[in-house]
Parts: sequence; structure tokens; C-alpha cells
Amino acid sequence: MSRLLDKIESPADVKVLKQDELGQLADEIRDELVARVAINGGHLASNLGVVELTIALHRVFNSPRDKIIWDVGHQAYAHKLLTGRRQRFASLRQHGGLSGFTSRDESQHDPFGAGHASTSVSAALGMATARDLAGDDYQVVAVIGDGATTGGMALEAFNNVSQLGSKLIVVLNDNGMSISPTVGALARLLGKVRFDRRYYRASEESKKVLTSIPLGSRLWQVGQHIKSGVKSLVMPTVIWEEFGFAYMGPIDGHNISELESTLIQARDYSHKPILIHVVTTKGKGYAPAEGDAVCFHGVSPKCPSRENNTRAVPAYSDVFAQTMLRLMRDNPKVVVITPAMPEGYCLSVVQKEFPERVFDVGICEQHAVTFAAGLAAQGFVPVVAIYSTFLQRAFDQIVHDVCLQELPVVFAIDRGGIVGDDGKTHQGTFDISYLTLTPNLIVAAPKDENELQHLLYTAIKSGRPMAVRYPRGLGLGVKMDPEFNAIPIGKGEVLRHGDDVAILALGATVAPSLEAAKVLAASGIEATVVNSRFAKPLDSELIKGITSRINYLVTVEENVLTGGLGSSVVTLLQQLGLSHVQVRNIAIPDEFVEHGTQAILRAKYKLDSQGIVQQSLSLLSKGELDSLPAPCRTPASNF
Repeated sequence: MSRLLDKIESPADVKVLKQDELGQLADEIRDELVARVAINGGHLASNLGVVELTIALHRVFNSPRDKIIWDVGHQAYAHKLLTGRRQRFASLRQHGGLSGFTSRDESQHDPFGAGHASTSVSAALGMATARDLAGDDYQVVAVIGDGATTGGMALEAFNNVSQLGSKLIVVLNDNGMSISPTVGALARLLGKVRFDRRYYRASEESKKVLTSIPLGSRLWQVGQHIKSGVKSLVMPTVIWEEFGFAYMGPIDGHNISELESTLIQARDYSHKPILIHVVTTKGKGYAPAEGDAVCFHGVSPKCPSRENNTRAVPAYSDVFAQTMLRLMRDNPKVVVITPAMPEGYCLSVVQKEFPERVFDVGICEQHAVTFAAGLAAQGFVPVVAIYSTFLQRAFDQIVHDVCLQELPVVFAIDRGGIVGDDGKTHQGTFDISYLTLTPNLIVAAPKDENELQHLLYTAIKSGRPMAVRYPRGLGLGVKMDPEFNAIPIGKGEVLRHGDDVAILALGATVAPSLEAAKVLAASGIEATVVNSRFAKPLDSELIKGITSRINYLVTVEENVLTGGLGSSVVTLLQQLGLSHVQVRNIAIPDEFVEHGTQAILRAKYKLDSQGIVQQSLSLLSKGELDSLPAPCRTPASNF
């Protein structure tokens, strides 16, 4: 039996389907999502929850003329299937294939790319304002999850909506979750109204009755002046009206007919901003995802339980959690703060033992950092557990609220370096650069999971602002020391001695650098390998000592070249007057890293052992050429 989905080449094909065919299409989309994510990995539960909503949006609106903006963009898989990308869907999150998020480069049906939360309303308001200034009349729709509404940027946008009043439609996809269950006052407010449409219906009926009788319109107007004092007692959706929206809902997010009817009303409703409150079930239609929406939010081809982890080699995130558990037992002043990422940091075990000392503040990275600064100012030792890509959002708070005041906040930065399949929006390739430029901040990266626990201990004990940056994925399987050891701040370590070339590696690049040294040794080239450990402060004495006897230096880091470890080393050599040292920096060039496996991307940027060998040989060959008289030199292209 042929699938309806196989006939969908554009939103126009969705519009011509009959109502009784839409349920079948929804089922086929869900089957496709489950099958594909099982192979490629990706965001499953969030996409399963918006299938009917996606169908309804494309039946009511005319993309790409009408702009449909998906907050975060990780919930847009069904949108991709319905907008001409079905035949490429097998390439989802694969190197050179479809992005796991919306992308302006990928399709005209993606008017705004997003991999970070809480941006959609701002972007939609900007597009609506541009439309008004240009005298156009297309529709602008932002689809935002209840988790993303906790972000400060979303609230700033809502506030600006009330000021500008441009016509736009915000669809609030309310499933009670972000990645983990949504927290905060707004989440509680939504919970009160999630299944109650009585206020909206009663309000509309009252207006109809009053305006149909003599002096009724005047009575209605008088009522509007006094209603704010009482209606919030019975219906907290007043918040949306205060933001300037006409509120519609809650609506069953899995009833396509009801969704279409509501979207049509909103589309045709005057010029006032409208918020449609849609209630959905995360993981809808797939029992494992409905039962564990946290696990199935973002999955690998298999989704191992964090609670029953029997892996011989722990992930760095597991090591972080176990280390924090021990540190918090030893010191009652240590607390952990995370912006809606407790599961990503495996913190459930810590929350269970210390529920009052683990703070999930929602998708509020800026608040998380300054909240930590406030705790530090009062004698606590806060650890901000945050992914590298999300810490970017709190740069001002790092500078102004933490480092300027020299407050002892520890940043535990997961997913530092090349993350992989999540692509351009999630690669952690900028943190070394933007952190090392900040005064008073120590920046470190462990070579393995054992060193991670020691650096976290060192950070807690330092009494200074310190960032510990570590990669995504499993550790190296090294033996874990039973006791914590404080590491001297700013001191690297020599792991291998050689006289021909020195390799200064940082974090996840230490292991491939050691492998590269073995390969070079087989060719008769002996390399000194240094675990730099600290990007700031640099171990200037160690570097000075090495370059006093070795003229060739290679730096390796999973960070952009500009402002990274390599740049700092070159600057140090210039300051020391060591102009004879020839340096090769292996780092990410001036570009955003696309999606692909970590192995593919590391090979592409020569950050694996083979690439380090090639770059080292290239540097040595160049050095030999430079030492020869000009007539004897061979063109570099021959090497």
C-alpha cells in the first residue's frame, strides 16, 4: 500500500488532502520519524508531539510566503518532511545532509535558523515589523515551546510585542517540558490553564450579550477598566493580554480539525497579536517516548538509561556528576546551577541526595551566571553546569558579574570542542577564545576523565573564577584515582620526551597527539608531547624550556584558531623574543563547523592523530627548506 507521505513534495500537496486522510498522514510521519531517528539519532519526543500541529500549520498558511518560525528548530522534522525534503530525510544529521535544526541555507521554508531556545518571538516580531514597513501582508507565525518561554529573551520579546502591536501569531506548544520538565512560575501558570478554556469562551460570550443591548457597549468598556482586579483570581492567562496578545486556548494539539479552525480564526483576526495555547503530548504516538520524554528528547541510535548505566567507560558527564556528589558531601557550601540541563549533566543522582543544593533555573543562561555570582558573593561555591554553546549567551555576565568582581564561580563546560551531529549551532568551538580574553578567569581542559575530577576539585579549592571545559562523549577508560588531587594552576605536564618537535595539546587533543607521536617515532622523528592543561594562564616556564632546545612547535586544540591556545602561544613566544621557533597551529579555521560525526569532523580539521602527524611533518619539511640556501630549495608543493 502506497503511503500518503510519499506523495508530499510541498505544502501544496498537504492542502489538497481530505480531512479523513490527515490522521493517516500523521501516523506515517510518526513512523518515519521513529525509523529514521533510530538510525541517525536526533530529537525524537519533541518532534512526535508536533506532528498534527505541523500539518495544520501547512494547511492554513502558505509557506514560504507566510513565515513559520520554529523555536530552537529541533522540533521541525515533520516540517522538513512536508516542505520538499522528504527524499533527503535519510541524510538527517549526517555529514553533508539535512541539519537537525531549521536552516536558511537548506530551504526557503526555513525563514529563520535556530538551535538555541527563546529566539522565535523576537525574530517573528522583527519579520512582522519589516512586513509592516514594506507595506506587505504576509503572515508571521512563531511556534515556541513552554520551556522556551522561560528564557529571558522570550519575555523581552513578549514585552516588545505589547509596545509595537504588530500582527503576528505565537503558537505556544505546551507539553510541560523543555528537555527536562519545565520549571518556574510561568510553568505553574500554564499548568493552571492547560485544560481550561472557560475564560476565553465566557469572555467572548459576555461581550456578545452586553453589546447587543442598549448601553451594552458602554458597560463592556467600563468592565474592562475594573476586570484586571478580579479576573487574575480566576484565570491567570491575563498575563498574555497584558503583553498585548489576544489569547486563544487551550487547544488540543492533536486534533487537526480544531487546530485548523483556530489557526484560521487567528489568521483572519484583525491586526492584533494573537497567542494560541496548544496542549500537546511530548513523544505522542510512540509509547517509549511518551513514557520517558526526557530520555527520548534527544537520542542516539540507542537511548541507554542514565540511572542504570553499566558502561565500562563512563561519559564525561557521568564523571562530572559523580565528582560533584563527592565534593558536595565534603563541602556544604558547594552548589550546582544548571539552565534546564539536569539530565544532560546526569545530575539526577546529585539532585536525589542534595535537592536543596541543585538549582535548575530554566532556559536562562544569563540569570544562571549572575545567580551564581550572588551565591558566591555570600560565601558559597557555585558550579554552573552548562554546555559550551549555551554559555555563549551569558558572556556579559561572565565578564561583568563574575570576573570583574573576582567571584569564585566555577564553570563546568560540557560539550567543549567538536560536538558532532547537532551541527553549527551546537559546536563548542569558541569558548577558549571568549573565556581567555577575560581578566581574572582561569581556563582549563582535562586530558581525560581522571584529570577532569582533579580539575573540578582544583577549581572548587581555588577561590577564584575558573572554567573547566571538557568534551562530549565517553572518557578514555583510564583508571580513576580514589582521592582528589589539586593541580597547580597554570602548570602543564610533559607526557613524552623528544628532541625533534614539540606538540602542545589541550583537552581532548592530548590523546591523538600521543598517538601521533608514536607514528612519528616509527619514522625516526621524536616528539615531546605536552598536556597543556591550562589555556590560561599558560605555563610560560615550561614552554620557554622546551623551545630552548626544540625549534619546531605544534599546538593542537578543538577551538577556533583566533584567540585560542595557539594564538596565545605565538604571542608568548613573541614576548619572549623566541623568533627562531617555527610554529604550526592546528585548530578550527574561521568558519562554523557543520554537522557530522566527531570522527569525520576531527579528520577534516586535522585534529585526529593522522592530521597531527601530517601537520608535524609539514612543519619539519618547511623548516628544513628554510634552513637551505635559496637555490637549493625545492618547491613546497613537492612535499
